[in-house]
Amino acid sequence: MLKLQNIELLHVRMSLKNPFETSFGGKSELNHIIVKVTDENGLVGYGETACPTKPDYCPETIETCLHIQRDYLVPAVLGKPFETIEEFVGFYGWVRGNNFAKAGLEMAVWDLMAQVENAPLARLLGGTRSYIESGVSLGIEADTGVLLEKIAGFVAEGYRRVKLKVKPGRDMAVVAAVRQKYPNLPLMVDANSAYTLADISHLKKLDEFNLMMVEQPLSHDDIVDHAHLQKALNTPVCLDESIHSAEDARKAIELGSCQIINIKAGRVGGLLEARKIHDYCQSQGIPVWCGGMHEYGIGRAHNIALSSLPNFSIPGDVSGSDKYFAQDIVQPPILANDGCITVPDSEPGIGYQVDEAVLNQFLVNKYVFGE
Repeated sequence: MLKLQNIELLHVRMSLKNPFETSFGGKSELNHIIVKVTDENGLVGYGETACPTKPDYCPETIETCLHIQRDYLVPAVLGKPFETIEEFVGFYGWVRGNNFAKAGLEMAVWDLMAQVENAPLARLLGGTRSYIESGVSLGIEADTGVLLEKIAGFVAEGYRRVKLKVKPGRDMAVVAAVRQKYPNLPLMVDANSAYTLADISHLKKLDEFNLMMVEQPLSHDDIVDHAHLQKALNTPVCLDESIHSAEDARKAIELGSCQIINIKAGRVGGLLEARKIHDYCQSQGIPVWCGGMHEYGIGRAHNIALSSLPNFSIPGDVSGSDKYFAQDIVQPPILANDGCITVPDSEPGIGYQVDEAVLNQFLVNKYVFGE
């Protein structure tokens, strides 16, 4: 039986090494919430709410997440005994949406439970991989030459897949330039909902480039129009923003809206729902991969554990922290060696230690609940 005696919400702000631009805007810094939970025996678990700062990727922001966590989620769980993760998430099951807010708390409890079970988190989730293959996600660049230079650097480091952010006016010519220089590179594009069905004839040009997939080309909340698009394309459609639950995944697959699904633990409310989506997709022969929200080391560690499940058969966005941050908040540093990241298996929990001194350097505010 577990019971959370203390919960801390830590607003942590960190700058990206390089600005990152997508079809809906750019960012140079991140505001995430580190969730720290402590049980009655003094064991500590960490999770991360890797929420957007602005309501562009989804409706949630740093402020909405803090509000929901402080005023609803924490009061719903603090001091209540539970035995399973299902029982724990049931305490706040009445709260609709707000998945990023939920995920940070739920993931911290997964870390705690793994320590109680004296098991690595990946093993507790059912992971089977000793390492995961890592890809990189590259933002929109005004200068294609700069983009090609960045790709050259990451290819030299051994990253197994490159994702290009695209939008109208910065798509086909850019992809053509990359494909001309790298004819065999595993390559995909991510539109972040930048197109509509009126662009079908334009999007069909993607079939010329032998891409792994086109990610979320249409509206962020759509699965119907994506089904029409997938019928018109040879390139597999991958859904991201449209999938918030295993039920969403079921409906999208039954409609033929996609051939691949990107699973982000934050977007779907935590690791439990992420695993349900993974399991359903596996039963339907739909491959999945782990997307990213520029997580700090804590969220990145959870993503590594999630990516160890067997149906994560496509290199995901879980890259080394050094790609994005000059300094991270966990030790040892999360690094991709020849495009692979080792799945921790020697220690219980997430397998990384939080460097409290570094975390405090980036701390904006702290909210403490409990004893």
